[in-house]
This record gives sequence, structure tokens and C-alpha cells, in this order.
Amino acid sequence: MKTIGIVEDDNVLARELQYFLKTNGYEAEVLGMDSLAAQSIVDRGYHMLLLDIGLPDTDGLHLCREIRKISELPVIMITSRNTELTELMSMNNGADAFVAKPFNPQILLVRMEAILKRVYKERGAMDVCELGSFSFDRASGKVTGSGGSEALTRNEIRMLTVLAQKQGSIVSRDEIINALWDDKLFVDDNTLTVNMTRLKAKLEGIGARGVIVTKRGMGYQLL
Repeated sequence: MKTIGIVEDDNVLARELQYFLKTNGYEAEVLGMDSLAAQSIVDRGYHMLLLDIGLPDTDGLHLCREIRKISELPVIMITSRNTELTELMSMNNGADAFVAKPFNPQILLVRMEAILKRVYKERGAMDVCELGSFSFDRASGKVTGSGGSEALTRNEIRMLTVLAQKQGSIVSRDEIINALWDDKLFVDDNTLTVNMTRLKAKLEGIGARGVIVTKRGMGYQLL
């Protein structure tokens, strides 16, 4: 049974959502307004987070962005600010979907189920894989080698996933950028270079040196 975290400062709505989700086969937990650090939310092990944008002591967009730095936890933004700009800002800060109040709970449920099916089917295909001198746990976003473990950002997870799926083959820069765009991670060529450099550094830090090779004019190869 999947567990859904609810961050909503309207206590009545939060409890209604919790009851609705429980009657539809989910575990659901309403977080207190004092439990909103990104790491503490991720550590609770939710399968999805329903996150209000307008919170009393923080901004939901900022919180989503901080979560996305350390986890691929699916996030649906919930807000009364029903504008295209707010929806765009939600996507740019890493949200998987945007739902405007007032909303039909059944429509929310359909969106949740579609995202959960997509995300966990994709993760299930490659939860943990051994890649020579290190292992890659995509579900937790961690790589582990002889020198310890490192947490990857969402960009780094997606890049390593693409490389791991074609280990030994050269993957073009365009192919990696397209995969990031498909996952709503907006990057350009310079951003890819920066993120790849950071990924290589993290792998070196756990003892996996030289496992990603830059093929000038062609792309990257995971050995």
C-alpha cells in the first residue's frame, strides 16, 4: 500500500484529503507545519507528496525545489492560484503535476494514479543495479562504491539512468538532454556539462574513477 504525504495548512481540507485517500486504498499522513524541512519529508518514505503552495511559514515552490535536490519523490502542487504562471513555476521547481482549488477529488485521484504508475514502473525496472565498481540505487537516488555513498540530484539520477541503460555504448548529448526534458527537467547544453561534471566528481568520491568517459564531439560513455 502506497503512502501519501499531505502538506496543507487548511486543516479541514487536509483531513478531507486524508479520509478520501484512505477510502481509496492509500495510507495518508497530514504533516504538521513544523515538519517541513525537505530532508525530514523525504526521510518519511512517502510514495508521493501533495503540497500546497501557500503555506504560513514557507513557500511550497521553494520546498518542492529543495526536495527535488535530494529526491525524486513525486510531488503534486495544490493551490488556489489558478494561473498559467503558477503552473509554469510549479513545473520549473520540479513538480510532477499542478491541481488548482477547488478541485474534484476523483480527478486528483486519476492524476495521482497515473504519476504513481509511471514513476514506480520506471523505478521498478531498475531499482538497484551493479555498474562495475559501484552500485546505483535509483529509488533512493544513491550511488555506493568502495569509498562510501553519495546522494544524487534529480538531474544526476536521470543522466546516470540513461547512461546505465546503454552501458558500454556512447550516448549523445542530445539524447541525454531530451531525456531530461521528457522528465520535466529543463536543461541546455551548458547545464548538461555542469551536471555531468558534478556527477563524475561524486562517482570519483565513492571510488569509481573514470567510469564516465567524455567522447569529444559524440557524447558520454559509461564503462
